[in-house]
Amino acid sequence: MCFKNSVIGCLMLIVFTCWFNAKSSDAFGTFGFDIHHRYSDTVKQFLNLDGLPEKGTVDYYTAMAHRDHLFKGRRLADSTTPPLTFYSSSGNQTYKLRSLNNLYYSVVRVGTPSVEYLVALDTGSDLFWLPCDCTSCTRSFNISEGSTTKLNIYSPGNSTTSKPLPCNSPLCGPTRGCSTSPNACSYQIKYGNTTSTGYLVDDVLYLGTDVVSEASVNVPITFGCGKILTGSFLNRYGINGVFGLGMDSISVPSLLASKNVTANSFSMCFGDDRYGRIEFGDKGSPGQQTTPFNLEQTDSTYDVVVTEIAVSTNVTNHEFIATLDTSLPYSYFSDPAFSFIVNNFNSRVTEKRYVFPFAFVFDYCYELSANQDDPITPNITFTMKGGSEFTVNAPILYFKRPDGGFGYCLAIVKIEDFNIIGNNFMTGYRLVFDREEMVLGWRKSNCYDSLLSKTIPPNTTRSPPPQKLNSDY
Repeated sequence: MCFKNSVIGCLMLIVFTCWFNAKSSDAFGTFGFDIHHRYSDTVKQFLNLDGLPEKGTVDYYTAMAHRDHLFKGRRLADSTTPPLTFYSSSGNQTYKLRSLNNLYYSVVRVGTPSVEYLVALDTGSDLFWLPCDCTSCTRSFNISEGSTTKLNIYSPGNSTTSKPLPCNSPLCGPTRGCSTSPNACSYQIKYGNTTSTGYLVDDVLYLGTDVVSEASVNVPITFGCGKILTGSFLNRYGINGVFGLGMDSISVPSLLASKNVTANSFSMCFGDDRYGRIEFGDKGSPGQQTTPFNLEQTDSTYDVVVTEIAVSTNVTNHEFIATLDTSLPYSYFSDPAFSFIVNNFNSRVTEKRYVFPFAFVFDYCYELSANQDDPITPNITFTMKGGSEFTVNAPILYFKRPDGGFGYCLAIVKIEDFNIIGNNFMTGYRLVFDREEMVLGWRKSNCYDSLLSKTIPPNTTRSPPPQKLNSDY
């Protein structure tokens, strides 16, 4: 009986009883893990990473913006504008840095016995895959000159719970092939010259529960065994695996729901201290704002319809579709949305405009005086289809000027043909991707104001809330 066992044992019994006996989506529990900014202490410690630009400098923000634009999930390669190019403050050279392209990562455990991997979280991709007994992949990360860190490589033969996905499995589908060695469903992900090729396997993924912080449960998962990686998968993008969160049936949230582990919904919360939380099965709260997903697009991205933009009291009813992309640090808008935002923002700012002496990612930047702590900037609010309002909590970032002073920029980038709501506009919200109701939900959150905080591992070191010039971006 419960009183004869430990408290943790009782709580775990409750968790597993609810999990296995659930008859509807409301009866499921939630499972998840912490997420970490790519320049967070957790990621740097995992990779033994050093040599990054000083936070808040122009080089830091340039490094954050310097991304490979070939990925279909970002759709930046389809833009009619020239590729974005950024320059270092140290000279007229294209800025290059041995760093990670994705914005947020999680350390996940897979297999029996479990092995840890640093996977990139991506709402613009569907398949979860790991480098696997690979003939072409990254087995170590080049930290700095002459220094490397070894990365774990998944091996089906080393996991007693691993087995190849048969070619006749419903998950294989008509668009996938069949490999001969082993006899398993094959896959290929292709973004320009960047590919991940291999076959699908079944194994177990370890997720924390929303009841006991020290506890975790192993859940069944299907993922890609990446045998051959090319292009940016070898040095910058998802070097230790990608955790696909898209709408397709092969994505992690889809699989957890289809295997009756969780409800078909998940949430992501982005704090301003480089940490956050992802929770599978989270359906949100009654008081959250919602808007339906736009399902007219042919890809499996999370798209919403913006019906109005307000900058302070000035409002336009220009309607457009925007993709929510949690892996991009900044937000991208095309005209007329871009011009409306920047022109009305600029007209209400009292600080002097600052123009960099070299090319920089942001066009609208301003000086702060020596005795000025924080600027007073106009609110930016999107009215979504259905009438709910989404007010941007963090539209600006601070920087250190080359002359030694400080300033701030409106952190949006002009692009052609499409619009992307990036991570900076999502900071301070708990976003719920409800794929049962096909709605996006959101409410303000510091990511630690609910049961989510109880799932944080006790040994995780967290940074204090950021002060001035301590933006993640």
